[in-house]
Amino acid sequence: MSDGEGSMSGADGPVTDDVGADDALLVLTAMLLTPARFPGVLGDDYPAACAALALEPYEEGYGLVLGQDGEGARWTVVVEDASRVAVAIAAWDCGMEHDLSPDERSMVCALPGWPMDLAVSAPGVPDPHDPETDGEGPAPLVPPDAEAWGPPQRRLGADEIAAQWSVWREQLDDAQVLRPGAGAGPGSDDAGKRADDASAAVRHPGVRRALSEAAAYTKAPPPPGRIRSSYASAEARTLRVDGPGWSMVARTDDIALFLLDEEPGTVIPVGRGAALPGLLTALDALAVHPM
Repeated sequence: MSDGEGSMSGADGPVTDDVGADDALLVLTAMLLTPARFPGVLGDDYPAACAALALEPYEEGYGLVLGQDGEGARWTVVVEDASRVAVAIAAWDCGMEHDLSPDERSMVCALPGWPMDLAVSAPGVPDPHDPETDGEGPAPLVPPDAEAWGPPQRRLGADEIAAQWSVWREQLDDAQVLRPGAGAGPGSDDAGKRADDASAAVRHPGVRRALSEAAAYTKAPPPPGRIRSSYASAEARTLRVDGPGWSMVARTDDIALFLLDEEPGTVIPVGRGAALPGLLTALDALAVHPM
């Protein structure tokens, strides 16, 4: 599952009178929508992700509960109780059962459709389908086309790499990794200078642009969620950084992987050298960290 997402089997109880004919949502999965954790498929940063769902980007964030009603229709229920959703996700990730039946008072809205494809469906109801809305209310949410390539697919791919870093890292041969030059010395405090040195040494124009724009973040911080940091190991973090046309996944103790809009389905690795570590450290200092 991607960052901020957990899944379960089975179903939960009633959520809202607006969801389906039998007033019940059969919960399939849940995701967090907070500045620190949100489905990258929705946007480059937290405000953009909220805007995709017509939500205000409150600092406390939301929980997204995805399921089907009694007729099998897809629904995404937005709740204010992000902490409860986080507890449920943590329990499911540990293989534990955990009921997620949000109080109706915490519900913000129920949106038809799902923003992402799910590999599971609720038992005992028709196959997942968009609800009949008679043209009223918001259009159903639609997962990105798996056969196409663009910003949503690129960000979704980066989310998956971040969630399975070790699997992707093992597939890389050292000869595939672009090598930045020596750059500034390790004692330099100028993260932007180190990043400029790295981008100048990398010949791929799209990666050079991404490194340069990432370095610019250290001088003019971007919107919340554009840089996210999550636990990797005792002394390392996993970074997810996005910009116009590019996504980066990196470990602060390892290399960086780039995905670009102009290179469909391609993952471009960039080695550490002397330049990348300083940039990653500076970006991590700016990142929104999960509580």
